[in-house]
Amino acid sequence: MSSSARKVVCSAPGRAGIIGNPTDMYGGSVISCSVGMRARVTVTRAERLVLATNGKECVIRGRDDLRPGQDLFDIPRAILDYMRLPPLHCRIEYASEIPMSSGMSSSTALLVATLQAILAWRGEYPNHYQLAERARHIELNYLEVVCGYQDAYMCTFGGLNYMDFRGKQFYRSAEAELFATIEPLAKYAPELPFLLGFTGVQHASSAVHKPIRERWLEGEPAVVKGYERMTEITRLGKKALLMQDWPTLGHLMNENHAIQRDLGGSGDSNEQLIAAALGAGAPGAKLAGAGSGGTIIALWPWEDATPLEEALRAAGASATYRLDIQPGAIVESPVAGETDE
Repeated sequence: MSSSARKVVCSAPGRAGIIGNPTDMYGGSVISCSVGMRARVTVTRAERLVLATNGKECVIRGRDDLRPGQDLFDIPRAILDYMRLPPLHCRIEYASEIPMSSGMSSSTALLVATLQAILAWRGEYPNHYQLAERARHIELNYLEVVCGYQDAYMCTFGGLNYMDFRGKQFYRSAEAELFATIEPLAKYAPELPFLLGFTGVQHASSAVHKPIRERWLEGEPAVVKGYERMTEITRLGKKALLMQDWPTLGHLMNENHAIQRDLGGSGDSNEQLIAAALGAGAPGAKLAGAGSGGTIIALWPWEDATPLEEALRAAGASATYRLDIQPGAIVESPVAGETDE
């Protein structure tokens, strides 16, 4: 392949929290699974650094152009600001199948895929732990998003995972951060009897998490004890999932949601879909991510999900989705030739 034809393509999946979220912000445990939609980034050679998406372009001429613009280009701006690179000569074009602000980690999937693509363009291939931690560092410190580590790890690792974030309840410098413990569960859980319902209401995860995070930092007993119990729920939920004990898993999902709801972390649109799912016979239903919109996840251990889908649509769901055990962040098109800059 000629230097001018060089191309790097990277992608990363979205995710849905099955149980335990949002204790990934509090040193807890979460079981999460990828969804069958990905963010995809293509890097090609160009005369100048150009960001492109949805038919729009943004030329980056210098560091002043990396200031947040509250637009579609803030994620790659933040990555480039973090990397403090010399001028690149490439076109970074990106798109996502994941509905934005849907509670399925759309922004983080795009961040992970873009970060991986820029690194691969420069001939750098960090392992998944390093990639996840870099993505989380950018999300927190450059995009100023207050949320946990689940998104960065799931978009990077993909699959179905039990994740332990012990020791990560306080944000540290990048050098001092501990790596999470990731336990793949896919080969032990052949059935994924879940359905996602998107409320159609876009939300900002940070707006939901930040107030509760501040209460936790102040030591409010309800928040502290609630998330301690939620971490226990995740461990019990892991056994129920692997034993296909759906009544127990449903009960635990409901308890998980009740804790988060009572702390103020849900929303009317979420509650409507959850009530509809439970009314249709689902053993359990909860938030798949942050509340105040986004997506809920319902347990449905029967072959025909039509009754659940119809109930969710009638309650206002704009779309329904399935979990899909997808690979994590990948370089789809390998680097050819020498690295750029």
